[in-house]
Amino acid sequence: MTTVNAEGSFSRNVADLIGRIAYRRIQSDEDRSAVFRLRYECYLREGAIAPNATGLFEDDFDSAPNVSIFGLYIDGVLASSIRVHVATAEMPFAPALAVFSDILGARIAAGETIVDPTRFVVDQEFSRLYPGLPYATVRMGMLASEHADADYALATVRTEHRAFYRRLLFMEPVGEPRLYPNLKSPINLMGVSFPLMRQRVYSRYPFMASSREEQDRLFGPRRPRAPRRDHVAVPAAGEAAAA
Repeated sequence: MTTVNAEGSFSRNVADLIGRIAYRRIQSDEDRSAVFRLRYECYLREGAIAPNATGLFEDDFDSAPNVSIFGLYIDGVLASSIRVHVATAEMPFAPALAVFSDILGARIAAGETIVDPTRFVVDQEFSRLYPGLPYATVRMGMLASEHADADYALATVRTEHRAFYRRLLFMEPVGEPRLYPNLKSPINLMGVSFPLMRQRVYSRYPFMASSREEQDRLFGPRRPRAPRRDHVAVPAAGEAAAA
């Protein structure tokens, strides 16, 4: 009972915080620079990247045709950010696909839709003031998955962050950690079937839910998706993928 009450209280606190947050799709050069600067500060502080002269952290995937970059604002100030790629056979562009193509390529070839959120960063001071902010930020992956009618949801994370995604989104590691472009440490691929996971997440964490209006406002009009083909098997948790 104590655990249930604690989870309920936590969910209410995050829901209250979400009510204060302005979710904004990043489009202007000024807003993009602010996001890239926040990324740089967060990744540099964690020792994940080397210093550079620009004070910005960006890559080619920030300009992919299927990318959406989001900023979360509290009282008009950028508090966190996350980037989302929705990968399909027609647009097979996503950081995870570049690194784990032998694991994920068959899913794309079979017509599945894969949601790959990356570059998840939270301002240090806002994180201290609002402990629920990381959860409010990760929520964008759920919105993207609902909007795209996703088959598979991903997280590409450092080993020490796997427990967060297992607890919140019921994800499990797939394959072994690999080196990731522009990052110092190996990255783990974690994944879960979105249709099987979604209701479990909403039942435990109601703040993760969203309306169709909110999804369309942030991601734009939804497009009809191609028919799914046969289900594709992938390596089990901890199992190495075939070369």
